[in-house]
Amino acid sequence: MRVAIVAGPDAGHAFPAFALSEKLAAQQVRSIVWTGVRWHEVAGSRGLDVAELPDLQVRPDEDDEDAGAKLGARAARMAATLAPILAVRGIDLVVSDVITVAGLWAAELCGIPAIELSPHPLYAPSRGLPPIGAGLAPGRGFGGRLRDSGLRMASNVSVRAGERQRGAARRGIGLPATPVTSVPRLIATLPALEVGRPDWPADAHLIGPLLWEPTEATVTPPAGEAPLVVVAPSTAAIGTADMLTHTLAGLDELAARRPLRVVISALDPPPMHQRESPGLSVVAGLGRQDLLVRHADVVVCGGGHGMLAKSLSAGVPVVTVPGDGDQWELATRVARQGSGVAVRPVTAHAIAEAVASVLDDPGFSRAAARAAESAIDVVDPVRIVHDVYQRHVEGCVPGASHGGRAAGGVPRCD
Repeated sequence: MRVAIVAGPDAGHAFPAFALSEKLAAQQVRSIVWTGVRWHEVAGSRGLDVAELPDLQVRPDEDDEDAGAKLGARAARMAATLAPILAVRGIDLVVSDVITVAGLWAAELCGIPAIELSPHPLYAPSRGLPPIGAGLAPGRGFGGRLRDSGLRMASNVSVRAGERQRGAARRGIGLPATPVTSVPRLIATLPALEVGRPDWPADAHLIGPLLWEPTEATVTPPAGEAPLVVVAPSTAAIGTADMLTHTLAGLDELAARRPLRVVISALDPPPMHQRESPGLSVVAGLGRQDLLVRHADVVVCGGGHGMLAKSLSAGVPVVTVPGDGDQWELATRVARQGSGVAVRPVTAHAIAEAVASVLDDPGFSRAAARAAESAIDVVDPVRIVHDVYQRHVEGCVPGASHGGRAAGGVPRCD
């Protein structure tokens, strides 16, 4: 079996794709990761087979800020370019990132089975939840359910508009407006970061976080016995502006009351390498975050799934300084679970008080440990890949799990 993994170039999507490729290789399954070129050199040096995701660049007549267009017209033109490449490379199954819809559509055009990969919790709408991104716990009682129902009605206006855009784009490349059946999904998160829903899809599988490090280098924390604070600025466009500036100012304030050691860990660390001030020692650099957080007492981050998953998997509590969208959603889930504090609005003083609260209250560490323990309730993604492909082979129906058809709409068996 040869698997194509398709993901965009953002770290939060490319890195989980690389992690899945390594898991497949460990069980003798060959895979190729189609993504942006930024990470090709480092991924290739680790023995991964990578290829450039075609037609990724935004065209002059396209609005890169229009999410509907990304998931519609751009996905369609990318799928039309990718499909013949998958056919020539002899791909048997596609795993496509949830926002890189082109991978799923290209598989459908080729008539091969596909799986959707969510490198975070399941963000599909639910009849039992408020809209994802609101950061709200499910409403309780009649009033709470009425609130959630009203919010869903409002958000469904945008959902339906997006569905119409995607339907038109799919028809433009010879696919039906909507897939015939649903696609199996891999949900790559800790169970502790999920929320209960009455309509969890039967074909959605919790597989645990897919974590991957873009370097083998390490950063040595400042010497001493003071609490270690790891600061990881957000890599996402929706991240809070000047998060690092506010955080360092807050830690300066807190260090006037208690000594602290700080490591700034980032893909693009700030120019400073080391800094000393009364009660505060700071170093910065690019290094393996999975190793670093094991020594941390608290992690300050933007609330992106990757850093949250690394921290909580190590049983380390967090202070989140979230932006909008899924950062706010995840930050509030962490706060409700008890393993962290969300800071909004953002001020240096608020960050200082949040870090102090987490350091002084062992309940946060206990909740983070429970989040780490939740990983026992996940399944092996490689087994799911094998199962989906086997069902396809036994049924001799391309896309048996998703209703795929070959280009032109003609069912095909290989």
